[in-house]
Amino acid sequence: MTAEPMTVALRRTPRWRKIFNTVLSYVLLLAIAVFVLLPIVWGLDISLKQEGEYSANPIKWLPRVPHWINYVHVFTYQAFLKHARNSVVLSVVFSALTVITSSMSGFAFSRIPVPGREKLFRVVIALIIIPYLVTVIPQFMLFSRLKLTNTYWPWVLWGLSASPFHIFLFRQFFSAIPRELEDAAEVDGASPFRIFWQIFLPNAKPALATSFILNFIWVWGDYLTPILYLNDRITTLAVKLQSAYSDPHGNTLVTVVIAASVLYTLPLIVMFFLAQKHILQGVVTSGLKG
Repeated sequence: MTAEPMTVALRRTPRWRKIFNTVLSYVLLLAIAVFVLLPIVWGLDISLKQEGEYSANPIKWLPRVPHWINYVHVFTYQAFLKHARNSVVLSVVFSALTVITSSMSGFAFSRIPVPGREKLFRVVIALIIIPYLVTVIPQFMLFSRLKLTNTYWPWVLWGLSASPFHIFLFRQFFSAIPRELEDAAEVDGASPFRIFWQIFLPNAKPALATSFILNFIWVWGDYLTPILYLNDRITTLAVKLQSAYSDPHGNTLVTVVIAASVLYTLPLIVMFFLAQKHILQGVVTSGLKG
């Protein structure tokens, strides 16, 4: 009788240890937040400085007077909106196609029993670990011989070929949907495509939002691929920002470039805050069942 209370007492965590763990957790979270937010705050600070303040030594953390004219100068580059439109079109087209093809593939791997399905899915998983840089040169040579450079066709074909990671994401999400919904639809005579389109897809909003935004961010912020495949006329804003703003002597106007970069990141921030609930739900739900 005396052993059980003694065991409970030994297992009870001291109050000072709970307080210490709580304080340590908050300190670590605060340090991570500072580490993540510091470049953003520093970029905003530079975008509001004059060129002389930016290059001052020692560093001045805050501008004497906010120099909002930098944001006005961003639009003096006449092609800013044109290249921004190119980035939007390319990101939306690629993301939409990838979401469609990846969701269909994920549904097939999750719900359609065919011979060799699991082995093929292992191959898809293995493709995730292949670094992107390994495939850059072979893909560029292929598209160059097909005369598809200086067009958006490579992004269209990449989108139609789906993404191994997003196939995995949808497969995990669809596996968590109750089997009873599918059985009821089959009893009513629904085909697999109708089951996917009318039942699974409407219930996959978290996974759809997560997949679309991740693909959009990748294309929107990609610098290497557009500079390899596209000419100056149809290239994206990510490529043009580095050379769009300079003084008459050819020196880069760093503060204006940073101001343009701040505007460049705004769509991603707005998109994330509008869909963060769906993103978190999609990431959590996709890991419930394998």
